Amino acid sequence: MELNVKQYKELTLDELHDIYRYRVSVFVVEQNCPYQEIDGNDKVSWHLWLEDKGEMVAYLRVLPAGTTFEDVSIGRMICTRRRQGLATQLLREGIKLAVEKFHAERITIEAQVYARGLYEKVGFVQTSDEFLEDGIPHIKMTLEII
Repeated sequence: MELNVKQYKELTLDELHDIYRYRVSVFVVEQNCPYQEIDGNDKVSWHLWLEDKGEMVAYLRVLPAGTTFEDVSIGRMICTRRRQGLATQLLREGIKLAVEKFHAERITIEAQVYARGLYEKVGFVQTSDEFLEDGIPHIKMTLEII
């Protein structure tokens, strides 16, 4: 299993293609949710993914404060190999990067409700009522960095 960590400008064309293909396959196709998945936030984000034998198996991006939220945030979290600890591993790497690169004191996310347990496992707490985003139940969550 290989961890990849790159800023947008460091991504190769093939890596960017693979990231977009992976995200669209899950967030648009699998979840049957037509929305503008590719946005300008990728250009200011750090991109982290786990790769196994050339296959992307987990991905997330870390966004600087003021991009999506007032705080540093993590988004587009995907893991297609479920129940193997890979999502937790990648999420911890994303938190570590948020602190190192963006000096995060707090991280704010919008999580799909079904994934609440994953985020709670690493210390996030729910900070909003449930709401629909693109027809999918979400909650806002925050992690205070000590």
